[in-house]
Amino acid sequence: MVPSPAAIEEEPQVKAPPRFTRKQRMLIAIYGWVGYLLIRLIGPTLRYTVSIEEGGPPEPYIQPAIYPLWHNCVIPALYYYRDHDVPVMSSPSFDAEYTGRIIRRFGYTLVKGSSNKGAVRALLGMQKALQAGKTITLTIDGPRGPRYVAKPGPVLLARNTGVPIVCFHVGIEHAWVLRSTWDQLQIPKPFSRALLRIAKLIYVPADADPGTMERYHVEMQAALDRVRGYAEANVGSSSPGPGR
Repeated sequence: MVPSPAAIEEEPQVKAPPRFTRKQRMLIAIYGWVGYLLIRLIGPTLRYTVSIEEGGPPEPYIQPAIYPLWHNCVIPALYYYRDHDVPVMSSPSFDAEYTGRIIRRFGYTLVKGSSNKGAVRALLGMQKALQAGKTITLTIDGPRGPRYVAKPGPVLLARNTGVPIVCFHVGIEHAWVLRSTWDQLQIPKPFSRALLRIAKLIYVPADADPGTMERYHVEMQAALDRVRGYAEANVGSSSPGPGR
């Protein structure tokens, strides 16, 4: 259910940063560098094609805007949209600490918080970034799922700022799939095709009531499902079909 518009206007409670053991700090450093080097090696070999729905943005990256995506395609998306200084929501956990280091090395900035912890503080940070003219992105079924179930944060942010929601997905032709993880994370195999499919823009009116916001939440979920289906069905084709 979509929270009330006032939900991210309240004063956030500031919590102390998580404390990690010496072993965890060492693993964070190792995983952060290994993950970065892996993506840095694979990323340049990927063959990206962009396809945009009718009513979508004029180009793959516009600002300010809200770019939600499913968690399992974060690696090819991370590489494609690198070096744009895009704020990303990051949860205060061990896993998020090393993934945050990877993200920062690709030119993103972090806003701490998640749907589980520090949500108000994180949404406030994201709203301030949008009001400053930045584009933000969220792994919308993270940090722990359920898989392919969109959380309502972008609808609230779009209502409060007037910027569009730009749902997208990156389909990978050949990938290693981590089936033991909740999101079945996809690690692209070198030289794979990658199809970036972008949905039509979604604008949420500033006077949207809770019922209207719920309808836009349903529309966002449908757009995310639609672009995922298209990208995964067409990534193996040299001609991705209708769209730019």
